[in-house]
Amino acid sequence: MLASHFASSLLYNKYRRALPLLRIPFSVYLMPVFWFGLSALREPFSPWRAAGVFVVLHLLAYPASNGYNSYYDRDEGSIGGLRQPPPVSRELLHLVWLFDGLAVLGGALLSLPFAGLVVVYLLVSKAYSYEGIRLKKYPLVSTLVVVVFQGAYTFLMTQVGVGASPAAILASNNLLLALVSTLFLCGSYPLTQVYQHQEDARRGDRTLSLRLGIRGTFVFAGVALGVGAALLVAVYAQRNEWTHALLFLTATLPVVGLFGRWAWLVWHDASAANFDHTMRMNQVSSLCLSAAFVVMLLWRWW
Repeated sequence: MLASHFASSLLYNKYRRALPLLRIPFSVYLMPVFWFGLSALREPFSPWRAAGVFVVLHLLAYPASNGYNSYYDRDEGSIGGLRQPPPVSRELLHLVWLFDGLAVLGGALLSLPFAGLVVVYLLVSKAYSYEGIRLKKYPLVSTLVVVVFQGAYTFLMTQVGVGASPAAILASNNLLLALVSTLFLCGSYPLTQVYQHQEDARRGDRTLSLRLGIRGTFVFAGVALGVGAALLVAVYAQRNEWTHALLFLTATLPVVGLFGRWAWLVWHDASAANFDHTMRMNQVSSLCLSAAFVVMLLWRWW
């Protein structure tokens, strides 16, 4: 009995050490797309269904993708959300399959179309990391996959999950807002790679940030984010949602200031493109954008 208890304790500790590699807190940084998708809807939806979509995406599907990526990357240096990642073990893969299954099951409880979209997302995320395919090796393909599936695809998937009508989802201005979410990801995604150039080069992953270089990454990010912001304000103007435009511009002032200061530091000292600055940028942009979209939601309900 003592031996059985010891074995159970050892197994528990193995899974506990693997759990941080799912990077659940880091997954929450992606929540602006979720709130953006909800704020874009002009028809009512159930808050409980929205909460269910949030759990499926941010607490199950995204962590499963993070864990799978870590399993094949086997990072020794800092990665998104973890300064010192623990060693990768087989138990991590077990957790990934568990979270995959729970994500699909949770999606099916909301709706079968939503569950189908979750399955596609999980399969694409596996292709991104799996050594037999590893889309991550190809800078343009990997960037396109990430910005589309974590941007427009997730934007629309969120709306499907809360039961929005096909007419609302396929409306031209809604699809333009979905494109905005992809442009925002196009700007922010390379910034998450900027401190991993050595690790990526060692594995043979020619990421977009590695190809652009540190300065080039910041220029590319600034252009993509600027184009996305301009298109967003234009769509809000078309929809006569001037309050939304004002809320967005106000909320992004801290983000623009932080990005500008970081870019200036990097331009003079490449070592400023490090883990700490990257995580701070992620945190501030996630909180500011999410706050703006949440206020837009509350404004519409009131």
